[in-house]
Amino acid sequence: MPSLEQQTRPAMADHADRYRLYQLAVQNPRTEIDFVDRTFRQLRGRSARTLREDFCGTAAVCCEWVGRRKHNLAWGVDLDPEALAWGRRHNLGALDASGQARIALVQADVGAVETPSPDIVLAMNCSYWLLGDRRRLLRYFTRVRASLAEGGIFFLDAFGGYDTFRLLTEERRVRDPQGGSFTYVWEQAAYEPVTGRLVCHIHFRFGDGSEWPRAFSYDWRLWTLPEIRELLTDAGFSRVMVYWQGWDSQGKPDGVFVPVETGEPDAGWIAYLTAEK
Repeated sequence: MPSLEQQTRPAMADHADRYRLYQLAVQNPRTEIDFVDRTFRQLRGRSARTLREDFCGTAAVCCEWVGRRKHNLAWGVDLDPEALAWGRRHNLGALDASGQARIALVQADVGAVETPSPDIVLAMNCSYWLLGDRRRLLRYFTRVRASLAEGGIFFLDAFGGYDTFRLLTEERRVRDPQGGSFTYVWEQAAYEPVTGRLVCHIHFRFGDGSEWPRAFSYDWRLWTLPEIRELLTDAGFSRVMVYWQGWDSQGKPDGVFVPVETGEPDAGWIAYLTAEK
C-alpha cells in the first residue's frame, strides 16, 4: 500500500510537459538538419540559406537551422497555436536576439500559407499524412513546388514495412537530461486496409507508475513510397529520390541515408525523400 507521502505527492504525469517529452523522445533536429544541409549541398553545389518547416509544431528544426549559419533564415508554419506558443517560449526563447530575429512562426494552413520563396521546404515526421486523400495531397505538393525558389528542394520522410499494417505497441526508455528517465510508447491503434486509415497514439509513462495516455494522437492515411513518388512527380517536381537507411555491424540502423532505387522488405523502415524543383 502506498505511504501517505506517496499518496499526497503529485504524480510525475501531472507536471510533465508533453512538448518537451516529445522533443526528447521523437525529434533529433541536429541529425535532421545534418542530412538536409548536406544533401542540398550535394544536389545543388551550394549551401541553402532559407528554409520553411511545414507542420512545424514547436519549431525545433527552424531553431536548429538558424543556428547553423549566421545568415540562415527560417519560417515555421503550423495550425496549432499552443504548439507555436510553446516553441516561441522555449525554443526561440533559448536563442540569442539574432537567432530569434531570423525565424518567423506563422499560424496558418500549410496548403494556403504565403511566405517568401525558400531554398528548402520540410514536411517531416510524416506530418503530411494528415492529408488523407489524393486530391488534397497533390494540391499541397503542387503548392510547395510553386512556393520554392528556383532550384529549391522539398524534403519529406516516410515510414513503412509489414509491421506498419499491424496493431501494435512499442516501448522505449528515454533518458531525461534533467535527471531520470521516462518511457515513450508508440501505439498503432487502428488500421483500415480499404481506405489506408492509420490511427496512432503516443503515450508517456513515468517512474512513479503514472502515465500520460494519448499525449499525442494521429489520424493519418498510410501513404506508400510509390504513391508519394507518383504524386510528387504529378505535382511537377523534376526529380524525386528516396534515401534508405543502412545497418551497422550489430544489425541496427546506422543513421546513414543513401539514395536508392530499391529497398528491403523489413518489418519497419524509415526513409527520406527529396523532390527537386
